[in-house]
Amino acid sequence: MDYFPIFLKLQDAACLVVGGGDVALRKVRLLKAAGARLTVLAPEVTAELAQMIERGELEWLPERFEASRVAGMRLVVAATNLREVNQQVSAAAQEQNIPVNVVDDPELSTYITPAIIDRSPLVIAVSSGGAVPVLARLVRARLESIIPAGFGLLAAFSARFRDRVKARFADVESRRIFWENVLEGPIAEAVMNGREAVASAEMEQCLASAEDRPSGAVYLVGAGPGNPDLLTFRALRLMQQADVVLHDNLVAPELLELVRRDAERIYVGKARANHTLPQEDINQLMVRLASEGRRVLRLKGGDPFTFGRGGEEIETLAAHGIPFEVVPGITSANGAASYAGIPLTHRDHAQSVTFVTGHKKDGSIDLDWPALTRPDQTVVVYMGLTMAADLCAAFIAHGKPADTPAAVIEWATTTRQRTLTGTLESLPALISSYGVASPALIIVGSVVTLADKLAWFRRVENGPATMADSQQK
Repeated sequence: MDYFPIFLKLQDAACLVVGGGDVALRKVRLLKAAGARLTVLAPEVTAELAQMIERGELEWLPERFEASRVAGMRLVVAATNLREVNQQVSAAAQEQNIPVNVVDDPELSTYITPAIIDRSPLVIAVSSGGAVPVLARLVRARLESIIPAGFGLLAAFSARFRDRVKARFADVESRRIFWENVLEGPIAEAVMNGREAVASAEMEQCLASAEDRPSGAVYLVGAGPGNPDLLTFRALRLMQQADVVLHDNLVAPELLELVRRDAERIYVGKARANHTLPQEDINQLMVRLASEGRRVLRLKGGDPFTFGRGGEEIETLAAHGIPFEVVPGITSANGAASYAGIPLTHRDHAQSVTFVTGHKKDGSIDLDWPALTRPDQTVVVYMGLTMAADLCAAFIAHGKPADTPAAVIEWATTTRQRTLTGTLESLPALISSYGVASPALIIVGSVVTLADKLAWFRRVENGPATMADSQQK
């Protein structure tokens, strides 16, 4: 972060605004709303500022800036149209370690004023680090449209019960879970609808009947193919609630940034023949953590029930009586194909699609080859990268033409996405020469020929037609 976000208490704090025009007026309004004791320094002021001065709402120094004027100030704002004056204000404030903002000049500022969504006592600040203030305002406008005005009432209501909830629950985790249940349930709805008496009665009942130690649960959440924008709303909500997160190497780093900041993160990385934790150990870890009263997020790339071993995991949870929930995600095949411009079915190319895994539990690739080599279908191979040469050879050995179009898609739907197209004969050499690494999917079928025309997200790399051409390259 270029700037550390912080909320500063300014009630009755001395603050100086240098400048008397419309820009200074906007800053004065914000600082007044925060309760600051304001001084405006400028030879002339706008009519609205003059009215504030006349009403005694702020002090006016009708003079040119002198460095001594910053002494004793909690905060300083330079809002003149003369950069040399703004430079003097900035230098004087920094000399005394006073936070200073020079409007529209991040270089001279030690803090910047964010775009603000005011639902006091709930306040939300949005900043682009001074780079693109218009973008921060656009984000603010979107947030204004989706955050009810009643959130301010809800924040004030919750503040009244804060000490009692703290006394009722000894540990932080129990308090947090209690508040999450309150703020996402009927009590919150009652407050925001103006039925505060009803909300207070329900709150009293919740406090009286709440368990000292909430029960644990496990959420199996499909993180999708990698792009955070493809998460479901439910997935994002649970990612923000979980106490501990179990994730593997198929979960993009960008997705982990959306998990609650103070949640414990446990890497249970799984790659072929290289498991940080064996599957059975992962199953037992989820049982143990949930039994301790923790809410466990099992975050899986793609969809938990499509080659994600979700079925194996919930079997163990069910056997131990652990509550669980499964949140589906966009399976990697759909995400990769869509972002690579390769329709999985197409009336001119394929009337069916088959998903297979590149290897079985025992490491073999003994697949139903007669079914996989039928014409007019698309085959998507999960976890087939390390076995690509054997897989392609098996396709050919079981009757699939060597020139059948094939593609590999690496880090699908993310900014690192790369699509390589070739044939069954040339694909293994392409994977090797381009250094393709997991996560990656292989697609086999004539629909791959559409990638050149339909790719919209990332450029497609066209490989050589044959293995010999690849070797010559």
